[in-house]
Amino acid sequence: MHEMSIAQSIVELAEEQARSRHSEAVEELELEIGRLAGVELHTLDFALESAVKGSMLEHASIVRHIIDGEGTCTDCGQFFPMEALFTPCPACGSYCVKIIKGKELRVKSIVIK
Repeated sequence: MHEMSIAQSIVELAEEQARSRHSEAVEELELEIGRLAGVELHTLDFALESAVKGSMLEHASIVRHIIDGEGTCTDCGQFFPMEALFTPCPACGSYCVKIIKGKELRVKSIVIK
């Protein structure tokens, strides 16, 4: 379950930023998570609940922005939504697809006290 290590890394990053600004707690954490990032969203939610206990984020609001996948076919140039990593082009059936968005996994913002 790599979601636990992701959750722990998110908490460590947020705490490091809060401490560097002499803060006592994190009030809000805003995440961007792509549907194609290889992260099970429910598992990450569970891991974050566990990882924030006893940390500066224990009472923080965690806002998740889920980013849908989008790709472009390198053979015919068609742009299309992607539900999974290996989605073929709906226009020509090619698997030569460049992912435009949906693989994001980042901390967008941290609000501290």
